[in-house]
Amino acid sequence: MDTVDKAIQTQINNIQKKTGMSLTELSAFIKKSGLSKHGEIRSMLMEKLGLGHGDANTLTHVVLKSDGASAAKGKSEDAVLDEIYSGAKAGFRPIHEKLMKEINKFGEFEIAPKKGYLSLRRKKQFAMIGPKTNTRFEVGINIKGLKKNARLNEQAAGSMCNYTVNLTEAKEVDAELIAWIKSAYEGAG
Repeated sequence: MDTVDKAIQTQINNIQKKTGMSLTELSAFIKKSGLSKHGEIRSMLMEKLGLGHGDANTLTHVVLKSDGASAAKGKSEDAVLDEIYSGAKAGFRPIHEKLMKEINKFGEFEIAPKKGYLSLRRKKQFAMIGPKTNTRFEVGINIKGLKKNARLNEQAAGSMCNYTVNLTEAKEVDAELIAWIKSAYEGAG
């Protein structure tokens, strides 16, 4: 079992403890709701079971077997990157390359390819990078307490990352952004 699988299993174990329900019971609860869309199920879990966004999102993926890791399983990192940066999103590859060139200077970390982005992890995820839409690249940064800044979009509690930064071109990968990511890297360690 790789580190990402262990982290997801730990998260599922914690969800079971929080809710007092087994994974089988949680799966039945979701199926009984009659909902089939990811976002609707996630919202229902947050409302009915009091789960945070990240826990509700992970549980939904596990039950629906729709997680990005499953979509990327068995593919090389290069094959996943070719899929992520294809079509209208191909122009974002230079942002990715510039980010990774800088992040690789920090030291060792794991790259967990997902369907539409890369998760960057040490003991825990410290960043997510990839195109959010056909016109916007997003860097998710998993750290608390960064000083307010117009570039930082603070995320709701329980989100996969505490902040996101939107980019449209490689020149926006600057020392300030790299310092935020490095702080998250150091805190994930």
